Amino acid sequence: MAEKKFINPDGLMRPGAFTPVVATRGGRTLYIAGQVAQNERGELIGPGDLAAQAEQVYQNIGLALRGARATFNDLVKITVYVVNMKPEHRDLMGKVRARHVNKDNPPASTLVGVQALAKPEYLVEVEAIAVTDEE
Repeated sequence: MAEKKFINPDGLMRPGAFTPVVATRGGRTLYIAGQVAQNERGELIGPGDLAAQAEQVYQNIGLALRGARATFNDLVKITVYVVNMKPEHRDLMGKVRARHVNKDNPPASTLVGVQALAKPEYLVEVEAIAVTDEE
């Protein structure tokens, strides 16, 4: 049985939108490759629209999780890469993420501004780690 402990250590700011430390024991670890805003036909969703691309990215993560018999509640870590990140992108990405991740125990999270991703039309990419019960 997978155990997940979401830890907010004394002395660290309690951010609320993410958990500073997540400890796991047992279970099955899933590593989800970076997801971009393409649908199953390879079509780009939301050209030039960060919010639309972010929503598609989280939908893709949901599909990846379901494919491995997991849910967003099993996420323990996400890393978000945003092209040419500006301060206002933080709130936008937080709002999209909040519609998907567990609000009581959000995963550990890192948001990184990058110059570019694999293709120039990609504005955001998210990779994730989940821990779920063993099969």
